[in-house]
Amino acid sequence: MNVYEFVQREKAHHAVVRLCHVLGVSPSGYWAWRRRVPSARSRADAQLTAQIRTIHQASRGAYGVPRVHAELVATGTRCGRTRVARLMRRAGLVGCHRRRPFHTTQRDPLAAPAADLVQRTFTASAPNQLWIADITDVPTSCEGFLYLAVILDVCSRRVVGWSMADHLRTEVVMGALEMAVWNRRPDAGRIHHSDHGCQYTSLLFGERCQAVGIRCSMGSLGDCYDNAMAESFFATLECELLARQTFRTQNEARTALFEYIEVFYNRQRRHSALGYLSPDAYERRWTAQTPVVA
Repeated sequence: MNVYEFVQREKAHHAVVRLCHVLGVSPSGYWAWRRRVPSARSRADAQLTAQIRTIHQASRGAYGVPRVHAELVATGTRCGRTRVARLMRRAGLVGCHRRRPFHTTQRDPLAAPAADLVQRTFTASAPNQLWIADITDVPTSCEGFLYLAVILDVCSRRVVGWSMADHLRTEVVMGALEMAVWNRRPDAGRIHHSDHGCQYTSLLFGERCQAVGIRCSMGSLGDCYDNAMAESFFATLECELLARQTFRTQNEARTALFEYIEVFYNRQRRHSALGYLSPDAYERRWTAQTPVVA
């Protein structure tokens, strides 16, 4: 904002002459600025700023410069990332920043963990080859914690299964597994990777995975990097939803989480690791580009 824009904004509260005197400019210069026709560049910046503001609002205030720029490019607007950064800074628009970590793992010392089939290689050439799973807590002001279990597909980063409960018993991860199996119909041999939480080492969970042909995998004990992708998702969830909204009841939290996962994250939110496509768009492109094997 230049000095004349500041005078224009504050003239409803102070006399123009006084503002110009304090700021060290002449009143005649201000009035000349007022009569000056905006340049083509200024008009273009104003139009682009309006587009940026719309995109930022549609992302619930979550998008920073990279994703706003990706959205503009996807809609056919050609502009540089530095220009987007300058206009967002001028408009006071910023994205979210990640905050606190989560600690919900409760290990059963008597349970035998599965082997580590991933070895920190969080890559997959196709959907439904490798799933990762974890649990987090969602606080409410009146009804304690709600717990959310998710399963993500490593190839597309899509949340393929999720479940919510007011407890940390095995049923919460079983619900996420059943949703993932129902939604994706995975072939035998697919890998489900998690930490050493007692829910994942339980006999019930292991038997269900074996029944549907899923191989269980678990990282090394006490190493956050062995389930980093799931923890990254929860950090994004915290940043873009939980740190910006307070829930009074668990029903309020359930509704917000459902809307974030199924409407925004899976279908709309642009992911940097996917070339700034949403998980849904990435999978549709992958399907279109993959030849059908007879």
